[in-house]
Amino acid sequence: MIELEGVPELIDPVMVAAFEGWNDAGDAASAAVAHLDREWKGEVFAALDAEDYYDFQVNRPTVWLDGGVRKITWPTTRLSVVRIGGDKPRDLVLVRGIEPSMRWRSFCNELLGFAHELGVEMVVILGALLGDTPHTRPVPVSGVTSDPDLARTMDLEETRYEGPTGIVGILQEACTHAGVPAVSLWAAVPHYVSQPPNPKATLALLNRLEDLIGLRIPLGELPEDARAWQVGVDQLAAEDSEVAEYVQTLEEARDTAELPEASGEAIAREFERYLRRREPGSGPGPVATEGGDTPYLRDGSTDRTRPPKPQQPGPEAVPGTESGPGTEPEPSTEPEPGTEPEPPAVDSDGDSDSDSGSEGPDEPGTSGTPGTPGTPESPEN
Repeated sequence: MIELEGVPELIDPVMVAAFEGWNDAGDAASAAVAHLDREWKGEVFAALDAEDYYDFQVNRPTVWLDGGVRKITWPTTRLSVVRIGGDKPRDLVLVRGIEPSMRWRSFCNELLGFAHELGVEMVVILGALLGDTPHTRPVPVSGVTSDPDLARTMDLEETRYEGPTGIVGILQEACTHAGVPAVSLWAAVPHYVSQPPNPKATLALLNRLEDLIGLRIPLGELPEDARAWQVGVDQLAAEDSEVAEYVQTLEEARDTAELPEASGEAIAREFERYLRRREPGSGPGPVATEGGDTPYLRDGSTDRTRPPKPQQPGPEAVPGTESGPGTEPEPSTEPEPGTEPEPPAVDSDGDSDSDSGSEGPDEPGTSGTPGTPGTPESPEN
């Protein structure tokens, strides 16, 4: 039995987890949890024993100096708690770490032990994968679950994936078998610009998390970072005709797929988020503003922020067209295997590389692969 000292009784707690590695393309998922921890000043209350779960030749410890004294930081997974006040208080338990090298079942059981002791009502696991999505369009984010009832009540997709999986998929299934409601949110990162960080994908994950748990999340400088990231990629792509042509092909495929499915659902969701951020006392911390106190909405065609217009709120990605790993729905824009030419990749110097892009075998329903480049697998949920 896990005994927690110094952790107060939490209000309707939700556990939000992300793990560096295979399920974290562009570091988008782990950066999202780090953002929550930083903005809400999370307090670490537990850390898993690194000796139990990590191969230190794969994830090496780091040495640093503290006032002339050498200290070692070991790779591990840490848990912190953030207390959110306002008219509708709700607490979060943040789990941030590295995908373990071994003993995955024990790893998940230990996290579930913390969830049980803290009275966690739902577990939300964030992930990111590499996919055939243009950087100029809103980032597709898929919400998936293994629980049919949860899929119906929360408008999520029920998993149908079969194949290799990562710790995100294993933890979600462990939650389901333990009777703990669990959801995975997956962001699709353009595989031709997979280098971290990717603030645009991080922002998309936080927006979807905000919709899911009904909390206003302070975004800080993240929207501006996302705009700067897109401008930088635009400039790199413009310097290479092959990359520019490939991006245009992805844009046309995405726009064609989304046009017949455009409905009021995405518009309504964006408008609800706008209203939630206008509510006084709906959560601590500032929201992204530009020269004033008025929240800004994302434009559906460019994913840039703009002043809110309640009569015409900006749309966002239609859920039916989103790509995501494993447990998420199949996108309608996926080309048949073998028909998509190997796309060029953009590196930090603006050069193209026809040998890069998404790596590893394609998963059902998406050509993207998760995690860091060179990983031989494809994620599930």
